[in-house]
Amino acid sequence: MRLFPRTARRRLAAATIACSVAVGALTVPLAGAEEDLKDQQKQVQKDLEHAADDLEHSSARVRKATGRLDAAVAQLREAKSELADARTRLGAAQRLDQRMQAKLEAAEERLETARAALADGQEDLEVQRGRVTDTITSIYQQGDPQLLAFASILDAQTPEDLTRRMAAQDAMVGRETRAYDGLHAAEVLLQVRENNVEAATNEVADQRRDAAEHLKTMRALHQETREATVKVRGLVAGRRTAQQAAARARAQDQAVLERLQAKERRIKQRILEQARRAKAKHRGYRGATDGLLMRPTAGPVTSPYGYREHPIYHYWGLHDGTDFGAACGSPLYAVSSGTVMTRYYSSVYGNRLYLNVGQVNGKLITAVYNHATRYVVSPGQQVERGQVVGYVGSTGWSTGCHLHFTVLANGSSTNPMPFF
Repeated sequence: MRLFPRTARRRLAAATIACSVAVGALTVPLAGAEEDLKDQQKQVQKDLEHAADDLEHSSARVRKATGRLDAAVAQLREAKSELADARTRLGAAQRLDQRMQAKLEAAEERLETARAALADGQEDLEVQRGRVTDTITSIYQQGDPQLLAFASILDAQTPEDLTRRMAAQDAMVGRETRAYDGLHAAEVLLQVRENNVEAATNEVADQRRDAAEHLKTMRALHQETREATVKVRGLVAGRRTAQQAAARARAQDQAVLERLQAKERRIKQRILEQARRAKAKHRGYRGATDGLLMRPTAGPVTSPYGYREHPIYHYWGLHDGTDFGAACGSPLYAVSSGTVMTRYYSSVYGNRLYLNVGQVNGKLITAVYNHATRYVVSPGQQVERGQVVGYVGSTGWSTGCHLHFTVLANGSSTNPMPFF
């Protein structure tokens, strides 16, 4: 059984006491003046049962609105994570883009340098070609150097003259060789510079191609970031709407609770007065409560009486009974001899049954069974201790077959375990 606001429990407790007086649970004959109170209490019981139905529908809206809010918060959290991831990847891509741009600029700078060096090499080659032309022209103006050298050697008169003529010939040949060597060096250097220009051009082309591909990635990441931003904005608006819907649903619950609480206070005072008059005439049982009640079913305790957090409203509230785990259809026993006060269906507690067991130590003790699949006793019926009164079920707000068993002392819940 789920928890729900304590005021609703108090209202249902008040209804229980009202019914106990109405059906004569105290076994005191009602005077004529009290018949009017009985009628009023019956009407209040009907109103409270209708209010319980309305409360369940409202609480269903709360659960639905809270679920939507939780889902919106989770979706927003996920969307924010996606946006942060997209921004991180975009930031990394932007830093890579800066590095790629720097590399491209450096490559383009190297290309310009190589082109300038190539132009210088081309000019130098033209200079060397001019020098070769001038040198060869100067050498051949006087005739074929080879023939002139041969004739000069033949004309030598002395060995010294021959040596001199041969040295002159070597100088002329060396001049020509140097001219051609300079031209060859200029041609080789020009080829190197042309290769450098080609390599730099290819590097720039590669860098530009990589930059173009990265630009596509950048554009995709920008688009992903924009879409993630739009998604986050939409989810923020959705969360706001879900928060407002949850707040409205909870406000509706609270309004119902407050109206019932005001009526409960008025009726409860009259009921307690009637209980005091009955107590004066029938003092009931006084003594130890240990063993006063038998266990209502054979199943083990699965959730004890006590305070815990409400799953919807998140307040620290009272789980006002003891849950017994039992298979569907297991018998439910009367915990004591007494009178069935009322039974009805609550959309929260499912099939309910109130059993008045009389005055105990000055307080009216009522046993309440919840979530049963059905009951086999009726209001006003006297039952004996251990008699089967119904069967375990999972009606109302229940996720599986079990008994939510409550003990009321003058309409207020108390821990059932000390009575067993």
